[in-house]
Amino acid sequence: MKQHTVIDSPYGPLTLVADDGVLCGLYMTDQRHRPPQETFGEAGDGTGPFGAAADQLDAYFSGRLREFTLPLRLAGTPFQRRVWEQLCRIPYGETRTYGELAHALGAPGASRAVGLANGKNPVGIIVPCHRVIGANGSLTGYGGGLARKRRLLDFEQGAGLF
Repeated sequence: MKQHTVIDSPYGPLTLVADDGVLCGLYMTDQRHRPPQETFGEAGDGTGPFGAAADQLDAYFSGRLREFTLPLRLAGTPFQRRVWEQLCRIPYGETRTYGELAHALGAPGASRAVGLANGKNPVGIIVPCHRVIGANGSLTGYGGGLARKRRLLDFEQGAGLF
């Protein structure tokens, strides 16, 4: 059974979605590839699976947490899940290019496929897709918008502490 709740963050409201008590979605307002609201299930009260997620997000946004340790249920293709696992290996405050991720996956020609999988990440911030940049160091697509991506990267690199 799916449930959802909305929490506040420095980046605007975040909708958390859980399936059978396990976090399966974190969506920003106006996020590209955001599923329809009716697929999020009933509104929860912020406890249960959402309490731990909210606590860890709060610790992250206050600079006290650098790596999330939440159980996740990520629905995607096997390739997408492999990409999302690689995203979780990018250290806090660092970036990788799409090409570097493709190389790490053993598929050096798959930069574009990595980008597409990155864009479908259902649990942004926690699975840090914002840490992926273009080959020339430029900011490229981010489901939450490039301004949010820049703010998240600046925050992690110490330039935008709240």
